[in-house]
Amino acid sequence: MIPLTEAHAGLVPLVGGKAAGLGELIRAGERVPEGFCVTTEAHRAGVVPQDEVRAAYARLGGGPVAVRSSATDEDLPDASFAGQHDTVLNVEGEADLLAAIGTCWESLHGSRAAAYRQARGTDPADVHMAVVVQRMVAPVRAGVLYTANPVTGNRTEMLVEVGPGTTVVDGRTEVTRVVLADPAGSADPGWQGELWAAGRRVQAHFGTPQDVEWATDHDGTLWLLQSRPVSTLFPVPPQTDDLRVYVEFGNVQGMLRPVTPMGMATLRAMIAAMVASLGMRVEIVDIGGRLYGDLTDLVRRPASRRRLVRLMAVDFGPRAQAVMEHVLRDPRFAPSGGRSRRPADASLSTALRALRGILRALARPDAARRRLVAAVDRLRAEAAAPAHLRTAHERLRFVRDHGDGDGGAADDITWPIVAGMLASALPAHLLRGVATEDEIHAVLRGVPHNVTIEMDLALWALACAARPHRELLLDTPPAELSARYLRGALPEIGLSAFLSRYGHRAAAEADVGVPRWAEDPTPVFAAVANYLRLTDPTQAPDRRFAGAAAAAGAALDELAARVRRRRPVRGRIAIFLLRRARRLAGLRESGKFAGLYRLRTVREQLLLIGATLFPAADDVMFLTLDEVEAALDGADLTGLVARRRATHRRELRRRVVPVALLSDGTDVESTLPAPADGAGLLRGVGAATGRVTGPARVVTDPATAYLEPGEILVTATTDPGWTPLFLTAGALVTETGAIMAHGPTVAREYGIPAVISVPGATSRIVTGQVITVDGAAGTVTTAR
Repeated sequence: MIPLTEAHAGLVPLVGGKAAGLGELIRAGERVPEGFCVTTEAHRAGVVPQDEVRAAYARLGGGPVAVRSSATDEDLPDASFAGQHDTVLNVEGEADLLAAIGTCWESLHGSRAAAYRQARGTDPADVHMAVVVQRMVAPVRAGVLYTANPVTGNRTEMLVEVGPGTTVVDGRTEVTRVVLADPAGSADPGWQGELWAAGRRVQAHFGTPQDVEWATDHDGTLWLLQSRPVSTLFPVPPQTDDLRVYVEFGNVQGMLRPVTPMGMATLRAMIAAMVASLGMRVEIVDIGGRLYGDLTDLVRRPASRRRLVRLMAVDFGPRAQAVMEHVLRDPRFAPSGGRSRRPADASLSTALRALRGILRALARPDAARRRLVAAVDRLRAEAAAPAHLRTAHERLRFVRDHGDGDGGAADDITWPIVAGMLASALPAHLLRGVATEDEIHAVLRGVPHNVTIEMDLALWALACAARPHRELLLDTPPAELSARYLRGALPEIGLSAFLSRYGHRAAAEADVGVPRWAEDPTPVFAAVANYLRLTDPTQAPDRRFAGAAAAAGAALDELAARVRRRRPVRGRIAIFLLRRARRLAGLRESGKFAGLYRLRTVREQLLLIGATLFPAADDVMFLTLDEVEAALDGADLTGLVARRRATHRRELRRRVVPVALLSDGTDVESTLPAPADGAGLLRGVGAATGRVTGPARVVTDPATAYLEPGEILVTATTDPGWTPLFLTAGALVTETGAIMAHGPTVAREYGIPAVISVPGATSRIVTGQVITVDGAAGTVTTAR
């Protein structure tokens, strides 16, 4: 047992998180009620040190005290455990004090704390409980001070929740919520100003935004009762002199999970090149392991402002567009003066080359597709590492130089894809008033030549061939099947042939730090098991896809007959484009598919390098190339890798990633008016027509996803590694995305309804809940 004055951050294993925080407040000179800590040594022994507790209680002068839990895993940067353990207030007398300490001990493994710990993957055996005993404060006013606004993320504001007595934290009374930005200008600057000053001191001491419990007594004295990091804030962008706006780019690739440091550099270059093709230059910034584009200069440039929202429609989607419209109205982002200069990226030669390539693809789509396929095959051959690589330094040089050229493949791949996208998008404008968007979407179902759909159907064929082993594949966990396959202890089911073609793919495959299916085929086995549960022949994915293609052909013929009568000129152009879209739109996935060959080779070489540096070869993915070179030259970076791994694991648990951030930390979407959803009604954007009612299945990881045929897949986002789940899904609901993104595109081609950009879908919908997805209305309705 020790006095609180001796507790500090280095003693968390002994005194727990709460006592450590209180000790740090005392060391910083803040006013904290006097007290002592019964350490984790007592908890490990299982015996309350009664004589020591009685003596310490006497030194406090007796009287009422607060007895508070202080577990070793609470009040820490990534785990608050707020309200999960017990606190006993107004304890008076030795007997009640000893009993209250026992109550805090028992709460360590109570149902609330156990569920919280399980959700975080914490081993209960690693956790112990210390107990804080402090003199009670008789508060007139009490509350919680957040030194950064936890609602919006704004680091220049503080938020205070204040109420009478001690009930604010317990949530048993209504509280007043006050945002502090300039307390001097408030109607009651006294206590607010004092809190603001205390908040600034405390945050400066801990170096991170804090959640501070406080109280003022009858004399008006401010007491600080607790301080812990605000664990829910999204990481703040890099500090800048001016206010800047960042838009999340990862969802373009269907990624909301954090990117490894090694993957960050690769993706930065790829996304910068993609944006440059639109005539824009954007700096890609790492915020919380996610890829954010700094759009400040584009927002403030008059010429780009006019087209920014429109350009975001294709890949970023309606939520990002709404945020950008809000930013453009913000006077802090008013257009800057001076003449607007044409971006250097959008050169005349590039524009002419694009026009020539697009027209060539539209004129002869089959020839364009053959050139694209040949270019992809060429890139696959060129991606292989030369046989002469032997040393780690040689491999690193190869990784640095690999991919500098494209062998002339860029034009052969890019312009047929762009032509297909334009041919898909323009008819809706040409046929406005004659055909609905749903009718246009119906024509674009079952489009051929999509490498992702070909992959999904190949996986379906694999499942069909594996039916003799149905019991084994259904009754064995996918991870165990994967381990058996890699050991060569599984019957041959055709998986080797599948992986030779598609083994370089995975969920979040754009991150070089993510294992490919060839390394860990667990997701493939999970998908095969889902397919084997499908027993209705009419729902077989190959038959559904063929049916979608046939229905699309009939819809196109009917639409052609109608528009010739009502809009002869525009109608003929639109029908021409739709016919070209059916021959070119499926190529959209080919560019990324080709680029993944290079990523696979780079990953293989990096893992070989990592094996010479670390016990776990994939530790190398938590370094940059420059850091790898330093490690090869003798630098010890094991500590850096461990810290980055811990940060990455923490960010993997994050389920909400802001669409856009300001440089002061503000989540822009949180400042928009809340959508006017009715009871049980969630609004999004219809991306694939149709109406389906069925049980929901909320999925956060496709690697082990269990999906019964007909269940509605609800997830934050999708990329091609998720699409095997679509073959048996009844419908798709996502929190992010654009109509032309991976998920909605594949959903349309399979003929399943899809509603995208439904804020909070994975938290507002629960697995098993019966929902109705209406792709035409863009709504999701939950059963009452």
